[in-house]
Amino acid sequence: MILGMSIATFTILHVIICLIGLIAGLVVVFGMFSSKRMTGWTALFLVSTILISVTGFMFPIHGFTPALGTGVVSMVILIAAVAGLYFFKLGGAWRWIYVACAVAALYLNVFVLIVQSFQKILSLNALAPTQSEPPFLIAQAAALLIFVVFGFLAAARFHPERRAS
Repeated sequence: MILGMSIATFTILHVIICLIGLIAGLVVVFGMFSSKRMTGWTALFLVSTILISVTGFMFPIHGFTPALGTGVVSMVILIAAVAGLYFFKLGGAWRWIYVACAVAALYLNVFVLIVQSFQKILSLNALAPTQSEPPFLIAQAAALLIFVVFGFLAAARFHPERRAS
């Protein structure tokens, strides 16, 4: 039991939060391409992505795992994103720090989605049962490349202070 829920029910809740975070994150990043702050979507993305890590830490895992490491890295990135957006108001270097952290947090969500997909979807698992086979590595490399491009585009185009004037 986790928070009074069976592990299966808690897992479903965790997956729903993950899907919300992924969708909201994509909306936010695509909004950055046209300098849109997307205040509500951004709050939803940041809160749901923080909740992804928090709920991930609640699973009965013994010992330190790559999943826990990813959660720790995600939380550090999210703290910087929240600080840049809400405390430093995107001033100076905090604009690009926020953009880099938001895009990186979304990338980590996609990274985990790919890992989980190759573990849980039988047809993908058959292609890469140990997650060291080319289909898995190609999927992860493609995601990384896409998010590096997204990060550069968002950092170059996200200037909400210019849009406001």
